[in-house]
Order: sequence, then C-alpha cells, then structure tokens
Amino acid sequence: MVSAQQKIASSHLERLAVVYLRQSSPRQVRENFRSTERQYALAEEAARLGWEAERIVVVDGDLGISGRFSDTQARKGYAQLVARVCLGEVGAIFGLEVSRLARSNAETQRLLEFCALTDTLVIDTDGVYDLKDFNDRLLLGLKSQMSEAELHMITSRLQGAKRAAAERGELRFPLPVGYVHDDDGLTVIDPDEEVRAAIADVFQAFAQTGSAYGVVGVFKGRRFPKRAYGGAWAGELRWGELTHPRALGADRFVAGALHAQLERTG
Repeated sequence: MVSAQQKIASSHLERLAVVYLRQSSPRQVRENFRSTERQYALAEEAARLGWEAERIVVVDGDLGISGRFSDTQARKGYAQLVARVCLGEVGAIFGLEVSRLARSNAETQRLLEFCALTDTLVIDTDGVYDLKDFNDRLLLGLKSQMSEAELHMITSRLQGAKRAAAERGELRFPLPVGYVHDDDGLTVIDPDEEVRAAIADVFQAFAQTGSAYGVVGVFKGRRFPKRAYGGAWAGELRWGELTHPRALGADRFVAGALHAQLERTG
C-alpha cells in the first residue's frame, strides 16, 4: 500500500498547493472562527509536506458564501480553483473536508475528474488522495455522496420541525425592528420609546436625504436598535451601528410605520 507521503511526487511540489477556505454563511465566519483558523493553518501543513512558501496559495474569497450556489460566478474563489486545476497549475488542493467543496455532489465529482486528468492531489484531514488511483477516487466519491445525503437529511428535519410548529400555531420568524411578540405570542409595536424614536428618525432622515446611504450618514455615531432572535438572548434589546443593508430594508420599516399609525388613529 502506498503511503500518503509517497503519493506526493516532485512534480506535485513543483506546482501550487492551493488551500481552499469556505464557510457557508457570514454567521458561521463570525461564530465558528476556530474553523476558519484551522483552514488557514492548512498552509502550514502544505509547507510541512514539502511545498515552498511561494508555491502555497490561500483562496479565501468564498468565506461566508453558501456552496449551494450553482452559479460559480457567485463563488469566485471556487471558480479560480477549478480554472487553475484545469490549467495544470495545481499540485494539490488542501481543505478540511474536501468532499464538501460544494453542496452539489455532481459539482464535486467534476472537480475530482479534473484533478484526475491533471494529476492533482486532494489533501484533507483524513489523508492524501490520488485521483488516478481507483480506490482513492472511490473513497472520495463515497464521502461526497454521504456529505450530500447528510445535508439533505438535516434540511428535511429542519423543514419538518418548522411545519410542525406552524401546524401548532407556534412558528415564529424574526420581526423587523419596531415589532415584538407579546406574552400571548401576538405581534405588537415595541413598547420601548427609544426604539420608536429611532425608527421615526429613520423616516425623517430618508425624507431629507432620499437614499439609504444618506440615512446611514445621518445615523453615523448614533446607535440603532435590534432585538435578539432565538437562543438564550431572545427578545433582548441590542444597540449597534445602522448599516446600509439594514437601511435598505425600508419596506419592513414602512410596514411598521403604517401599522403604528393605524394603532394611533384607532
């Protein structure tokens, strides 16, 4: 049996070692920072296996972008990886779990086929895979299929739980700022006067500036409210910076303002 180190030939070391980083959402990047650290540390593993520093390339442009996107233009890092493999520039791809480079098993299999054609190794925490070798190709293929099946089952369970909660009348979604759930589970206007004042000032700023960027500029240096949703901090009032994406959610603020006006006029 060929050892992992024996699979790495001089022809591989003369080409690039590409460390591909990916996490599915900005929230994962923020909260699972240890995973990000482990992925960056794969560059050290490439050096340990014999690649010179100038031949180690870290591709991290897809952090926070879901692998479910079928359009690789949305994942420029992945598109760059595939292009370099096809050009024969890559000696090895490094990843924590290479079978999950993409959420689509078919897309992963295409990449593995390109690796076999260009003699590109695949290296993850479980070992070194030579895609010209049938056993390695079979093992990675099985891992990819199992990964896709796992994601399918998780998604099915989550959707099933949501449907069950909806049937019980207990399904809750995050509310736009200015709304809260009362003790009976009904949606009501936030009783906090500072929250109401902040929302009123958003509309006033928009009337003055006419743009979301203008609103953000008016609120620069001023805190803006947000209610925590889910977990142990559910319902707690948080204060932070008003960002452009939140300001763009004007339609939700408008709905809140109209509802509040109806409440006042009775």
